[in-house]
Amino acid sequence: MRPPHGPADGPLTRLADGTVKQVNPLTGTEVWTVPGRAQRPWHADAPAPGPVDPARAGRYCAFCPGSFLQTPPEKARLVPTGDGVPRLLEHLPAERLAEPAELRLVPNLFAILGYDYWRTNYGYTAPAAALAHERAYLATPAGRAHVLGVVHDRLRAGGLTEAAWAAMSEAERLAPATALFASGHDVVIARRHFVDGATTDDQLAGAGTLTVAEHRHFVAFTAEAARRLYAANRFARYVAVFQNWLRPAGASFDHLHKQVVAIDEHGGQTDRELALLAANPNLFNDAAVNHAVAAGLVVAENDHALAFAGFGHRYPTLEVYSKSRRSLPWEHDDDELAAVADLLHACHAATGAAVPTNEEWHHRPADVTAPMPWRVMLKWRVSTIAGFEGGTKIYLNTLDPWALRDLMVPRLRGLRAAGRIAPMDLGPECAARPDCLRYAR
Repeated sequence: MRPPHGPADGPLTRLADGTVKQVNPLTGTEVWTVPGRAQRPWHADAPAPGPVDPARAGRYCAFCPGSFLQTPPEKARLVPTGDGVPRLLEHLPAERLAEPAELRLVPNLFAILGYDYWRTNYGYTAPAAALAHERAYLATPAGRAHVLGVVHDRLRAGGLTEAAWAAMSEAERLAPATALFASGHDVVIARRHFVDGATTDDQLAGAGTLTVAEHRHFVAFTAEAARRLYAANRFARYVAVFQNWLRPAGASFDHLHKQVVAIDEHGGQTDRELALLAANPNLFNDAAVNHAVAAGLVVAENDHALAFAGFGHRYPTLEVYSKSRRSLPWEHDDDELAAVADLLHACHAATGAAVPTNEEWHHRPADVTAPMPWRVMLKWRVSTIAGFEGGTKIYLNTLDPWALRDLMVPRLRGLRAAGRIAPMDLGPECAARPDCLRYAR
C-alpha cells in the first residue's frame, strides 16, 4: 500500500491526523510538525530579571559604548546629527572613540578566517588604506596603547602566558596588529545594550526595539560593510552576513550586532541553489514564493518586498524576499533597501526580543552572474536538535508554517496600529501575487 505522503505531494502536506510534513525545495530539508508534540512549550522560561546596575551603565559588555577599548580599532561609524540623517565617519583615532555613535563597524577579535588565512593560502596583502589606517592609529599614544591592549587580550586567549608577554619586545607585540586593520570578519554594533530607560536587565535592545529609521540605517550600514569586504579582498567568493541574537542562538554578548565574514567558498547551500537555478531561472518564485502564496503563508508585504512563514526549516522561520531586479543589497535603491529593512524590522518586533534568533542574509556571490534575489531568513532558535533528528535527518518543528502565520499577523496588526512599524499590508490585505520576484526579468 502506498503511504499517505510522498515526494509527489509537494513541499507542504497535512495528513489526516493533523501532522504537517514539509520539504524545503531549495535545501531538501525535511521537517515534521506532529500533533500533541506541537503543544510542547516552544520558548524557554527566562530567569527572573534583576535591576539594571547604574554603576555598569555603558559597560555591560565589550560592545557597549563605554567599552570601546575592548574591541579592535573601528573601521567606520554612523554618528547622530541634528537633522536625523546620521553621518559616516571612518578611521577615527583612539582619542575620539568615546564620542556618540549610532552604529560601529569593528573587526572581530576572533575572526572565522583571519588575515593570516588569506595571506598564507592566497598571498593576500593588506590594502593600502588598511595599512595607512594602521600607521596613523599607532602614531598616537592612545592608539598604540589600545592596539597593544587588544593584541594582549587576543594572545592571552590563545594561551600566551603573562611571562611570555612580558618577554616580548614592543615590535613583537605589534606584529599581529595588521590583522586587526585588514580584517575580513567585521561586526556591526548597535548603540544600546538595553532599551532607553530600562530598569531591569531583561529589557534588552533587540532589532525589533529600534525605530523604523534606526533599523533602516542598521541594514544599510551592514550592506555597505559587506560590499567593502568584497572590494578589499579579490579572493573572497562570498561574504556571509548574519545576526545571532541571544546566547542560545550563538551570540557571545546579548548586545545587538550583525557579522559580515569574507569566505573563499560559496557554501554548500548556495552551490545547491546555483545548480537548481541553472535548470530553472525562475527558481525562487517557483520553489519558494509561489508555494507560500498558494498556501496562504504571506504575513506582510510592501511595494518592494514580501514576508512569509517559511517551510522546510529546522526552526520556525520568517522569510523576507526583495522583489527588486537587483541581486545585491548594496545595489538596491533607497526605497528597495528600506522595504526589506521594514519587513525585517516588523518580523523582529513581532517575534519579540526574548526569543533567540538567527538572521541570515542570502545574496548572489561575487563570482556568479546569474540573477538571484536578496532574501533574509529570521529563524527562531526555540528547540534543540537531538537524537531523532541526528539519526533520521528529519527535523521536528513545533510550529508549522500556518501556526507561525496565525501567531504573527495579529501581532503585526497591533504593532502597526501603535505606529511601531512602517506602513505595510498584513495577512489577507497583501496582494501576494505569484511570480512577484523580478530578479530574473
